[in-house]
Amino acid sequence: MTLSPAAAQALPVIALAFAAAALLSYLLTPLAIRFAPRLGTVDLPDSERRVHRSPIPRSGGLAVAGAFILVALAGLAANELFHFVPALRAVRWPQVVALLAGVAVGAAIGYLDDRLQLRARWQMLGQLLLAAIALAAGIEIDNMVNPLGGETLSFDGAAAMAVTTVWILGMINSANFIDGLDGLLAGIAIIAAVTLGVVSLIGPPPIQPFVALLCAVLAGSLAGFLPWNFHPARVFIGTAGVFIVGYALAVLAVLGTAKVAVALLVLGVPIIDTFWVIIRRLAERRAPFSADRGHFHHRLLDLGVSHRSAVLVIYAVCAVLAVLSMILSGRGQISAFLIIVIGAGVVLFLMTRRGAADALDPRSYQDDDDEAGTGRP
Repeated sequence: MTLSPAAAQALPVIALAFAAAALLSYLLTPLAIRFAPRLGTVDLPDSERRVHRSPIPRSGGLAVAGAFILVALAGLAANELFHFVPALRAVRWPQVVALLAGVAVGAAIGYLDDRLQLRARWQMLGQLLLAAIALAAGIEIDNMVNPLGGETLSFDGAAAMAVTTVWILGMINSANFIDGLDGLLAGIAIIAAVTLGVVSLIGPPPIQPFVALLCAVLAGSLAGFLPWNFHPARVFIGTAGVFIVGYALAVLAVLGTAKVAVALLVLGVPIIDTFWVIIRRLAERRAPFSADRGHFHHRLLDLGVSHRSAVLVIYAVCAVLAVLSMILSGRGQISAFLIIVIGAGVVLFLMTRRGAADALDPRSYQDDDDEAGTGRP
């Protein structure tokens, strides 16, 4: 598979943007750790779902947001002067502004939650605000591959707005649900951002170097943060990080509608985990967003897999799904996603039964490693 001349021209700049974002994030994260007590964003081990033994800052998302916004603005300004990347085509300036503004607003709302522990209704209002920012800039899902065959599914007007809103909210909450082990969300998001960036350069025309550039900046911002967040974590990404990661990935996928199918597949683990956890809780007549230890990563720990190994296993699954997303066609991506949804449901059911049986056996008790996350479901 060969790169087009425009993609080849943009590639060095994209690599430089990744490196700059990674370096800046790596340097900003210790500052976020240092000022966490003053910011009031320290995670206390006060929940049975959390197994870390000492207070840990949860201000890492602010460093990621800062690196992403600053490097993206610098890159866009430099391109206006030197024209490294071809001019905007499929992506318009209001959409780029909405992406950066949404990340800033998401970081602010997430910080308030990290500090004040907002109630679920206020978090939902914040997520709806982010969706409104995207919709105001014309970021909408107006068509999607039909997994059953036939014509492409088209959305217009209120339907497009509704589908896009559900997509953005779903991505944010999927990021929240999977953020339960040190480095898990950051690593998965890096894989997803890199995949979306690659597809933007090699996918069906027109290619989108600007989207690839922004994906590289997001991936770099998370890559610089990851060494501080990988087990044993010295800082958590917090709700601020959850909001910016979920929003940014959702918007970057929508900017190229074909990449919605890519995002569904490469982010299959958090999306499927969210889907089946909500189904299980509703079946148990509990609130869908109530907290428990029923997530996929919790099941791996309950089966005796070490903290690091559990994270690496999920990384590997996401990497395989990323490769599939680049090999399969749009309909094949959606079909593969649906097959994985069914298969994952069976696996999670079996893991749940095994975990319940082990919990009744006193010989199966083990002292879990530290657990990161936002302290949410």
